[in-house]
Amino acid sequence: MLVHICCAVDSHYFLQKLQEEYPNEKLTGFFYDPNIHPYSEYYLRLLDVKRSCKMLGINLIEGEYDVENWLEAVRGLEHEPEKGSRCSVCFDRRFEISAEKASELGEATFTSTLLTSPKKSLKQLQTAGDALAQKYGIDFVAPDYRKASGTQEQNILAKEDSLYRQDYCGCMYGLNIQREQQDKLADELFVPISGQIQPESIEERIEMYEKRWKLEEDNIPHKIIKQRFLNWRLSMGLLRVRKEVVPAHFLPYSTLKGKYTRGKIEYSIGFVHHMNRDEVRFITRTYYNEVAGTNYRTVTDLIYDPPIFEKELEIRAKLGVTPYDISIILVVEEIPANKIEILCQSKTYSDVKEVLIEL
Repeated sequence: MLVHICCAVDSHYFLQKLQEEYPNEKLTGFFYDPNIHPYSEYYLRLLDVKRSCKMLGINLIEGEYDVENWLEAVRGLEHEPEKGSRCSVCFDRRFEISAEKASELGEATFTSTLLTSPKKSLKQLQTAGDALAQKYGIDFVAPDYRKASGTQEQNILAKEDSLYRQDYCGCMYGLNIQREQQDKLADELFVPISGQIQPESIEERIEMYEKRWKLEEDNIPHKIIKQRFLNWRLSMGLLRVRKEVVPAHFLPYSTLKGKYTRGKIEYSIGFVHHMNRDEVRFITRTYYNEVAGTNYRTVTDLIYDPPIFEKELEIRAKLGVTPYDISIILVVEEIPANKIEILCQSKTYSDVKEVLIEL
């Protein structure tokens, strides 16, 4: 039996139920999900599915990440709600490729872990699966493992085995709609131009789950815990001196009450220079290098290749900044002597992230 897999949270429970119900059936997992965006999120879910299949002794095949074809298939349906027409097209697309793969491999049946997702319509999935089964001359198996407290058992199992629990279906259109409803930033869809890994970003999760994989291989005890913290994202930052744009690096947690401020340097304390408005501070690249132990030759180099996020938090602390200070700190070549204008679009918000701890 070929089993289309969407994510480990759904598949881990679903596959074990199939093993119980079909003990003589050899199960083959098929991860085909070009609907998942961005690719880093796709990779993270695939990594977790590989771990799940390894734990269950199930062979896994990865399908093609043909995202362009998926985008073309759902063109015009970008604003459809969850369980709407876009989802139907998405299921049809993934089910068709899965049925085609099952036929190619000589499998008599196929199914999908989407059947156990509480956010998906069972009837919608059944209709799509049956139609394709008829087209390819195979059977579509559609067990309902949600009933009889199945969803609760699935969640308990996911927690026990520390599976990655994504909080959106994977589709960027569904993500945008969901984040708008939550009044949250869809930060899954962008990364800073510096490539710096941000807290609670997909890239940070990948690092953590790859490390978890290695700890498991080395039999090193560990645990993943959750931590509530103040998160931050900078979407745009600009410094002008006498109306000329000047290269400037915004340290993490640089925030304005609005999006624009202007003023001039009023006083200095040591090597930290204070503007006369909005608690803005400046330091030079030379002083940054001294504090950070780095050797940046220009501010532009720093902008495009900064130290890791945690290192820059240490730099803020060394400048005498308290842990609760979210004022702007700018790194520049020379401290401005003329009129200063600053544009800063950033956001701080309460968030939760996972932390890996070695025991």
